[in-house]
Amino acid sequence: MTDPAAKDFVILGGGTAGWMAACLLADQWRDRGAKVTLVESRDIGIIGVGEGSTPQLRAFFDKLDIAENEWMPACDATYKNGISFHGWSNRPGHESYFHPFPTPLDSHTAAKFFYNTQARRTGRDVAAHPDQFFLPALLAATDKAPIAPENFPLEPSYGYHFDAHQVGAFLADHATGKLGVRHVEGKIERVERQDNGDIKALVADNGTRIAGDFFLDCSGFRAILFNGALEEPFLPFSDNLFNDSAVVMPTARADQASLPSQTKATALSAGWIWDIPLTSRRGNGYVYSSSHIDADTAERELRQHLGIGDHGDARHLKMRVGRVRNSWSYNALAIGLSQGFLEPLEATALHIVMATVEQFIGSFEAGAFTPQHRDRFNADIAARYEGIRDYIVCHYKVNRRDDFAGIDYWTASRNNQNLSDQLKAVLTSWFTGADLSAEISRLDIAKYYSAISWHSLLAGYGIFPDDAKITPPGNDIILHDMEEIERFLQRCAINFEKHSHFLG
Repeated sequence: MTDPAAKDFVILGGGTAGWMAACLLADQWRDRGAKVTLVESRDIGIIGVGEGSTPQLRAFFDKLDIAENEWMPACDATYKNGISFHGWSNRPGHESYFHPFPTPLDSHTAAKFFYNTQARRTGRDVAAHPDQFFLPALLAATDKAPIAPENFPLEPSYGYHFDAHQVGAFLADHATGKLGVRHVEGKIERVERQDNGDIKALVADNGTRIAGDFFLDCSGFRAILFNGALEEPFLPFSDNLFNDSAVVMPTARADQASLPSQTKATALSAGWIWDIPLTSRRGNGYVYSSSHIDADTAERELRQHLGIGDHGDARHLKMRVGRVRNSWSYNALAIGLSQGFLEPLEATALHIVMATVEQFIGSFEAGAFTPQHRDRFNADIAARYEGIRDYIVCHYKVNRRDDFAGIDYWTASRNNQNLSDQLKAVLTSWFTGADLSAEISRLDIAKYYSAISWHSLLAGYGIFPDDAKITPPGNDIILHDMEEIERFLQRCAINFEKHSHFLG
């Protein structure tokens, strides 16, 4: 079959992942006769919380020709310059740092940042904190939005914060109203398969039978098609990512409070807390390891951190961290939580959804709508998961805190030796004072996280020789004018407005 005209795509499960996949497939192939059906049950809830994204979400809405002023107000959405990390290191001067999204201005400062970090790794007293080198850190620190005015020639990349449930509902309306996606209500109780193992149809408890040519599993952690009917193995990451639980509580946004333009990730005794600013409220959640503290203790810690005592209800969630062995199995594709989950530390969930669907579209078309490129696709998606996993693992491996008496979470994370060869190579390069950018290029992992991201993480934690071993720079070291860099960034930042100017 060389054309998808006879292809009926059936998506099991809604939520953000399901409706995002429906929009992408319908947008790509409906003009060629493909049909997309999404089936979901109202009896099955979705995990909808305040959530953040990477800049790829902007590309998704641009592809669908949906303007920000159309979807953002409907989803309590705000702009996001990046993520600030607090309390992951106790080293003086490195108690916090900012992980920026890229901007065209990086070409003026990134090389100087890389040079200074390498000089400091070899014991030279030069400035090497990432916040001193990148515009998004300054914009976030002053609650400014990453929206450049017409007179400013360069535009930063940015992500969003949003209500995940509302984004799913918005995309459902767009998919059914403008892209012709068929929406079926039903709770699937049986999966019919063909003699060759392919899925033939889904059968709901009300007797509805939904046949198709290709199926997408967006049924969440239940993974009804992949872990159920297809028996695709799940590969856990519990040996190097300890967090398996979360407790979630929204709080009100003070009417007069300045509107932040960053996600905050604050370390606690056995994990970390996210703080996501929405237009109507704050999204808060504590991601933690149930092997180190119980649910009640985690909830008490979260409430204490938020200063709300016993007010408000908390939701407790369990997380299945890892991935399915193959994201494309038989005539089915796993998407979202059915496919895998990496804790939300770097807001990669929707990024992986988009990357998976878009790469599937490209692979399916390139293979004349056959499984010709399935193996290559599965290898690429597996490598993406593991590349992102390594970056997240690094946050825990290099932590510099030991102040939680009686809880060995951070010590266990620091002592964890279950590291990939790629992560070991990155850390070896850093600790030996080698050229980390060159090593990242050699490993071919910049497509997951750039050299700026890796340098920001390691320098942000203060992973440098002890102060007693730091010496003044000699004549062999180029001294970059830090005051000049600061003036450059300040003059750029003048062009940007407060976040509240755009969203109120």
